[in-house]
Amino acid sequence: MLLVFVVLSGKSQKIVPHTDVKSVADTIKQVTATDSVTQAVLKVADSLALTSSNELRVAEPFKPNPTRALLYSAIVPGLGQIYNHKYWKLPILYGGLMGCMYAITWNNKNYEDYSDAYWGVLQEDPLAHKELWKHFVQGTVDWNDDDAMLEKANDTSFQSQLKRKKDYFRRYRDMSVFIGLGVYFLGMLDAYVDAHLFDFDISPDLSMRVEPIVTPGNSYSPHIYGINCSIKF
Repeated sequence: MLLVFVVLSGKSQKIVPHTDVKSVADTIKQVTATDSVTQAVLKVADSLALTSSNELRVAEPFKPNPTRALLYSAIVPGLGQIYNHKYWKLPILYGGLMGCMYAITWNNKNYEDYSDAYWGVLQEDPLAHKELWKHFVQGTVDWNDDDAMLEKANDTSFQSQLKRKKDYFRRYRDMSVFIGLGVYFLGMLDAYVDAHLFDFDISPDLSMRVEPIVTPGNSYSPHIYGINCSIKF
């Protein structure tokens, strides 16, 4: 482009006849048009050179952080599985947690009912608290009959029955709590281990082969029959 301008400058200093002015003007227009096209081409070339000089950033494959997966799962159960892109585990995890919550609620309600009934029959005046335990004797005693209700309250077998039921539902309520905590921590452990093994490559050649073997006998030992198990990895 510099050479073009030098040539034009040299021509402008020449004295040309009046009749050649029009031809010179046409030549300048052609050079100017050519110069604009050249600039556009050079601009595109510069942009391509700039692009080629920069390294193209290729998106790296996703690899979860085990610590982050553990932390997410500790804050919200199942969030670690979402972070690891293992969405199919969510129904299993939430199904286990919801089952434990239902068991805790149901056993705790029955425990409270039997506990109140047991407390009611042990009072000095159990009839004052018969509203707490009257539904446990419906069908066997007329709860409107105070004498029958008082006799039922003083029955040791009835008291033992209420106590056994109270202890039964308390035990299963506590067990449901521990199972729920186990499911919660199991979800944390699964998210942590799954993040560690996210890119673990299992070779397609991994296989186990089981085949019978026969060892021929000799003068010192008889024929030996067995099974050979080999693992290829």
